[in-house]
Amino acid sequence: MNRLKQAAMLCASAPAFYFGLSSGAHACASCGCTLTADWLSQGLAAQPGTTLSMRYDYTPQTTLRSGTHKVDRSAIEFPTDREIERYTYNHSLTFTLDHQFANDFGLDVQLPLLTRPHKTIGEDTTEPSRSDTKGIGDLRIVGRWQGLSAPGTVTGIEAGLVLPTGKAHQTFKSGPEEGEEVDRGLQPGTGTVQAVVGAYHLGAVTPELGYFVQATSQIPLGSADDYKPGAFVQTSVALNYTHWRNITPQLQLSFRKTWRDSGADSDRPNSGGEQVNLAPGISAKLGTKLVGFTFVELPLYTRVNGFQLVPKAKFSAGLLYRL
Repeated sequence: MNRLKQAAMLCASAPAFYFGLSSGAHACASCGCTLTADWLSQGLAAQPGTTLSMRYDYTPQTTLRSGTHKVDRSAIEFPTDREIERYTYNHSLTFTLDHQFANDFGLDVQLPLLTRPHKTIGEDTTEPSRSDTKGIGDLRIVGRWQGLSAPGTVTGIEAGLVLPTGKAHQTFKSGPEEGEEVDRGLQPGTGTVQAVVGAYHLGAVTPELGYFVQATSQIPLGSADDYKPGAFVQTSVALNYTHWRNITPQLQLSFRKTWRDSGADSDRPNSGGEQVNLAPGISAKLGTKLVGFTFVELPLYTRVNGFQLVPKAKFSAGLLYRL
């Protein structure tokens, strides 16, 4: 019996075992997502086959923060010598095609569809400007090799590219900045090619308690139009409880560090930082081939460079279908 089949037997009682809590880097603008709500669609499948998934992420960035402290916007007198953002509502619908071959190799393809209503008061102005950047995001193609797996576990490494398929020059729709380009960190695409590298391990503490650990990073390979997004590294640890046949509670703890953007067209002083998030969630078997899931991601610690909008919580829900 090969390693993949042994791991599949270990997890047979938990159809949602592979839903963790990857990186939706395009869903949350500069704040970044740490929820890995797609262990399976990211390529952590134990059985050969193809899966299709659809995941919705909502990240309402409404709290202005500097460092680790909240900024009291009511105490700010306008005009000021810096931009004061009001809100960014991030909506992301990500479609994923994942295939695990009969050997140790697999391939995962993700394409997000994004919309971001945004309101800000620019420097030396008193009236807000509004934008609503939208469209497809950057295409993510990642291959994996799970040849490091031992009986009853799945261990692998992954590598791939994020391709610049999303638009990167949309403009403000109203206000003093109407017609000017929105900050590059709020565009659907980065305009740059980025490399993805990572490793993961999935196993079980007991027959009813599974665990997952992952480390991944995304690194820009160049710049485009005087902009280079900041690289990030993320680690995640998650547990799920498989006592019930069709319902699987799950819990993830994650850490993410993002370096500053760079280039003349970047907002370097107000980019990058660190965050620690806790994400409780649940997945449910909805049919013989269909699983649904939902999570709430809560910030435990956030530190940002400069002034940045951060969310009080992030919400995710999705469906996965095995062909």
